[in-house]
Amino acid sequence: MKQTVYISDFRSAFHTVGRGSQFSYEGLEVLFDYLENWESDAGEDLELDVIELCCEFAEGSWQDIAENYSIEIDTNQDEDEQAEQVRQYLEDEGVLIGEVSNCFVYRQF
Repeated sequence: MKQTVYISDFRSAFHTVGRGSQFSYEGLEVLFDYLENWESDAGEDLELDVIELCCEFAEGSWQDIAENYSIEIDTNQDEDEQAEQVRQYLEDEGVLIGEVSNCFVYRQF
């Protein structure tokens, strides 16, 4: 038996299991849209497993991502250019899901 999950259900599921702060409000929407598109492209339904999603995906600032993945940032560039370096790194790795405010939603690797 399958149940249709709407964005409000998706957000609530994260709060219900104590993972409400893992992603921003907007970050959850980016992740939800990504997963819906994946389902559509794959022709498969996914099971909503918040813990699994939190292990597989993350949201972080470009500074945190650069530090966590030891991305060498050109310190002679301004912050926008440095953020672009991180965006390009995530795209090159094929893990960028989307961007919200000053953060990236990405598949952890």
